[in-house]
Amino acid sequence: MLLQILIPLPLVPLSLLPVSIPLLPVSLPLPLLLSLLLQLLLLLFTNTTTTTTTTATVVGAGTATTLLLLLLILLVLQLPLPPGPLPLLPVSLPLPLLLILLLLQQLLLLLLLLLLLLLLLLVLLLLLLLLLLLPLLLLILLLLQLLLLLQKLILLLLLLLILLILLLLLLLLLLLLQLLLLLQLLILLWLLLLLLLLPQLLLLLLLLLVLQLLLLLQQLLLLLLLLLLLLLLLLLLVLLLLLLLL
Repeated sequence: MLLQILIPLPLVPLSLLPVSIPLLPVSLPLPLLLSLLLQLLLLLFTNTTTTTTTTATVVGAGTATTLLLLLLILLVLQLPLPPGPLPLLPVSLPLPLLLILLLLQQLLLLLLLLLLLLLLLLVLLLLLLLLLLLPLLLLILLLLQLLLLLQKLILLLLLLLILLILLLLLLLLLLLLQLLLLLQLLILLWLLLLLLLLPQLLLLLLLLLVLQLLLLLQQLLLLLLLLLLLLLLLLLLVLLLLLLLL
């Protein structure tokens, strides 16, 4: 395309061309500008053919292409182009405007590639952070497991303590029942002796009343004993379930 532009132009020696570009902040001779253009072309081809296909390489190639287009724009702006659209271009646009559009396209592509590179670096940093925090997470999970196990052990100890207290109560009730039975036997023996020796009706009725009260107390103690046994069985079932869960 550049040759098509340059062919209709008259051949002018390099010494007669403008020696500087007014758009640049410094004055550059045209041979130096062409030398920079060739160096950028070499940089572009080396970036696109000899390196690996990674994101950093694509960013380097995009940077070189952007700089090449910028130099082409500056070079074309100082050339005396023919008026009207160029015949080889698919659209009727002046060449400087077309090169500016290509430059904007390259800049957007370069920005997109830079964002992609930053995203990849962010993912890499997150993975590294996760790898660094993985032992800490495992330690926290282990501590939670130990706390749960300790909680179960404490609950088990409490159940054992309750069972022990219930067993002591049961033993105490059994002793009370034994004492009541002995007392009843003594009263019965006393009644028999009274019937044989002193047949007095009032004393006999009194002893019978005492005997009935003792029997009633014995029934109450037996009921309490049965309730404690039932509670003991329930606690044993709960303890068995906890042992199975552990």
